Amino acid sequence: MTLDRLILNNFTNYDSVDITLCPKLNCFVGNNGAGKTNLLDAVYYLSFTKSYFTPIDTQRIRIGSDYFALHGHYGDQMASCIVRRGHPKEMRWNKMICKTLGEHIGRLPLVMVSPSDQQLIIGPAEQRRKFLDGVISQIDHSYLDHLLQYTKALAQRNRLLKQMYDDRTWDQQQVDLWDQQLVQHGEQLYSSRARFVDDFLPLFRHYYSSIAPTDQDVSLSYQHDPSPLDRQLSASRNTDRLATHTTVGPHRDDLLLLLAPDMPVRQYGSQGQQKSFSLALKLAQFHYISLHTQQKPILLLDDIFDKLDLQRVQQLIALVGSDRFGQVLLTDTQPGRVQNLLQSLPSLQHRIFQVANSTVDELGR
Repeated sequence: MTLDRLILNNFTNYDSVDITLCPKLNCFVGNNGAGKTNLLDAVYYLSFTKSYFTPIDTQRIRIGSDYFALHGHYGDQMASCIVRRGHPKEMRWNKMICKTLGEHIGRLPLVMVSPSDQQLIIGPAEQRRKFLDGVISQIDHSYLDHLLQYTKALAQRNRLLKQMYDDRTWDQQQVDLWDQQLVQHGEQLYSSRARFVDDFLPLFRHYYSSIAPTDQDVSLSYQHDPSPLDRQLSASRNTDRLATHTTVGPHRDDLLLLLAPDMPVRQYGSQGQQKSFSLALKLAQFHYISLHTQQKPILLLDDIFDKLDLQRVQQLIALVGSDRFGQVLLTDTQPGRVQNLLQSLPSLQHRIFQVANSTVDELGR
C-alpha cells in the first residue's frame, strides 16, 4: 500500500499543505529546521496514531491553533488523525472513527529510520522494548492486546503499591488480583518476544553483513527472567512493597545487541558499527513485516546522510529502489546531493520536493 496524497492542517510549522507523492522514491530537501522531518512524522502518525518524536500530541499543533488534522490517501482508502486541545485524539479509517486507536495499528505498515535511532543502541532498555513491541504489534494484534492490558494492570498495581505504602497498609488480596492480570498477559509477551527474536536474528545478520561486511559473529539476545512470572512476582513482593512499584516482569526486559559473545555493541562498538547496527535493525524490521503481512511497508529515511558515508548511502538507495522495497520518503539538506545520487539510478521513479518557509514545492521527477 502506497501513500498517494498527504494533507496537513496546522501540523507543527505547517498551516496547510497538500502533497502528491509517487509510488517509489520521494525526496524532501531543504535547510535544517525547514520542516522536512515533520512531514515524515505526519506519515508516521497516520500509521501509528502517534508521533515518532514526542508522546505529547498537543506539542505537534501549530502555534496559534487549537487542533491539527492529517489525511492520507492510500489508493481508494483514507486515514485521518485529528488532535484537538482538550479532546480525545481521533483516528479515522475511510471517515469512520476507530473505536480504539489500537485497532488501526497494522493497517498501514511502516518503518522509520532516523538519527534518533542511535538510542536503540546506547539508550536505556526501554528503547529496545519499544522496538520489539512496535514490530510485533504491526503483525500480531493479539500481542498488541496483551501489551495494552499488561500496561494497564501494571499501572494499577503500581498505584496500589504506592497507596498502601503511604497508608502503611497491605492488602494481599488486591495485590493478587493485579498479579493474575500481569501473569495472564505477561506470559504471552514473554513467549511472543522470544519467538520474534529467534525469527528476526537471521534477517538482522543478513542486513548487517550487507551494510558492514565483517567476519564478526553479530547477534541479538532477548534478556529476561526465564522463571514463571507468578514466581517472580511472589519472590519480589517485599522488594516491590518497599520500592512502591513492580520490579519484575516484561516491562524490565532488554534486547541485547552483540558484536560477539559477551561484547555489547553499546560498549565495544565503534560509531560506525553502532550506526550499522541501528540501520540493519530497521531494514530487517522492514523485511520481517513484509514476510508476515504480504505488504511492503512504507519506508521513511530521515537524514540518512548523517548516519552513513556517501558510498553506503548509494548502496542503500540502490537497495531500497529495488523491487524488494516499496514506497520510500527521504529527507536531506542538499538538493544537489540527492540529484547526483539519482543520476546513477535513472530508472528509479522519483520526485524531489523543496521544503522552505513552511511550504512544499515539487522540484522535479
